Amino acid sequence: MPDSARNRHILVAAIGLLILFGLPVVVDLVTLLEISIYVVYAILGLSLGFIWGYGGILCFGQAAFFGLGAYTYAVTAINVGESTGPFLLAILLPLVFAALLGAMMFYGRISDVYMGVITLVVTLILFKFINSTANETWIVGKARLGGFNGIPAFPTLNVPGDPGALLDPEQFFYVAMVFLLLVYFGLHWLMTTRFGRVVVAIRENEVRAELLGYDIRLYKTAVFAIGGGIGGLAGALFANWGNFVSPGLFSLAQSATIIIWVIVGGLGTMIGPVVGAVLIQYITTLLGQQGVINNAFVLGGILVLFVLLLPKGLMPTLGQLLTRLRRAPRRPARRSAEQAEGGRDGH
Repeated sequence: MPDSARNRHILVAAIGLLILFGLPVVVDLVTLLEISIYVVYAILGLSLGFIWGYGGILCFGQAAFFGLGAYTYAVTAINVGESTGPFLLAILLPLVFAALLGAMMFYGRISDVYMGVITLVVTLILFKFINSTANETWIVGKARLGGFNGIPAFPTLNVPGDPGALLDPEQFFYVAMVFLLLVYFGLHWLMTTRFGRVVVAIRENEVRAELLGYDIRLYKTAVFAIGGGIGGLAGALFANWGNFVSPGLFSLAQSATIIIWVIVGGLGTMIGPVVGAVLIQYITTLLGQQGVINNAFVLGGILVLFVLLLPKGLMPTLGQLLTRLRRAPRRPARRSAEQAEGGRDGH
């Protein structure tokens, strides 16, 4: 691993640990609860950032895996009465669903445009379906799906093996931050393996990778499944954060917002989707405190500005700027040395 990459990983780890152990000390419980949802959204942003930025697969339906994870946790937790099994299932079910959907698309050799349409349509189908489950016939065991009313008041995260030991908001923040760090560094490690190198090669040139003997459909299906599982993890954490799930998790607005996070933060980086999610959601929270400017109008404006002015995203652009600033002072010094040497030659 190059020294610059190692230094970035050390810096991110240090900042992450500082946030993990420092924030609960300096902020009140309400603020910590608000920051927790930013952490959850950062995990969700990473799920699409991995699929799109590294796998080269633009998924318009990442909200499908997010909502599926949240609803899986809520329904299973009501029936089981504790959180460990439902939490694992909330990751596994979206992962399997994404694997099946991905296999259908990639082995069917569907083009990128139609792939985006399919993922969007799947999300809208789930949104319509969940909205239509308001009557009493839609019951899974003990859990009513609730339709547009959603599912409230289900068991939240507890200490594994002890259903009575529920996690308080501070403990939930620790859990969410640990998962964010695990996902972030886990994906970084994955991209250093042979699997990750092949995935990047497929993103750069599918035909060349296929001619070299790689099953590009299998690799893309695996990337899609991993991203779906991470989206399910974010959904399960979201369900525990608010103790409420609703069809809005599957909405078109939710899918569009995730895409905006990744575009603003920057494609092809792990830190970009994290920064984009936190930044956009913080702006959305501030806008929600006033009733003059429409949130959707502002988010649309931000998207247009970044596409036109910073097409690579915030973090890649900042990285390039810092690199230029580091190299800039060296050039005059080198020229001065050459001029001095030339002067000596002249004498």
